[in-house]
Amino acid sequence: MKHGKKYTEALKKYDSAKVYDMGKAAELVKELKYSNFDETVEIHVNVKLSKSQTVRDTVVLPNQFKAEKKVLVFCKEDRIKEALDAGAAYAGAADYIEKVKGGWLDFDIAVATPDMMKDVGRLGMVLGRKGLMPNPKTGTVTNDIAGAISELKKGRTEFRADKTGVIHLAIGKVSMDASKIAENAVAFLTELDRKKPQDAKQDFVKSVSMSSTMGPGVWVNYTTGE
Repeated sequence: MKHGKKYTEALKKYDSAKVYDMGKAAELVKELKYSNFDETVEIHVNVKLSKSQTVRDTVVLPNQFKAEKKVLVFCKEDRIKEALDAGAAYAGAADYIEKVKGGWLDFDIAVATPDMMKDVGRLGMVLGRKGLMPNPKTGTVTNDIAGAISELKKGRTEFRADKTGVIHLAIGKVSMDASKIAENAVAFLTELDRKKPQDAKQDFVKSVSMSSTMGPGVWVNYTTGE
């Protein structure tokens, strides 16, 4: 892949083959940023999965950096007030199912009570394509509406391995202190280790790197957690 002049100049500022500890890696990602907007910092974790294994879960990062998300709750009429009081932007049953069927997607996250999933499941073609389908594994199919919304507003975010076994997760902005970016990275890796498949091999995590939206990647020494 051919890169531009600014990217090439950024590569000259560090050893791209070296593995850095977490704190230094976060500092480097900030230094290597060259665009004129506040780039997102991502961590990329290559994990070892067998054909029967998968990784999909959620994490609440200690240092938030995203705008508050609009939450839609699919629930029966007797729980609409509870959902709205808890901070949902929208809540309802058949009316919102019909709106989504018609192409309305003015929300960032969908939550559903279990008794609504039979109807919500019919929206698979719409919600699934956008990654918005409520799922028990990510805590978005639940009877604890208030608890789910509280976690989502704290910044609970989903992570999953792609087909090549790599997890990509936004962990900050280059405008943040490097220490806060590093703290988010460590929190995520700790949660990933806790939620890895039970039969995962000892070398489950193969490699970790960090980069900004436009900048080059920095290899991270994930074994130190520092």
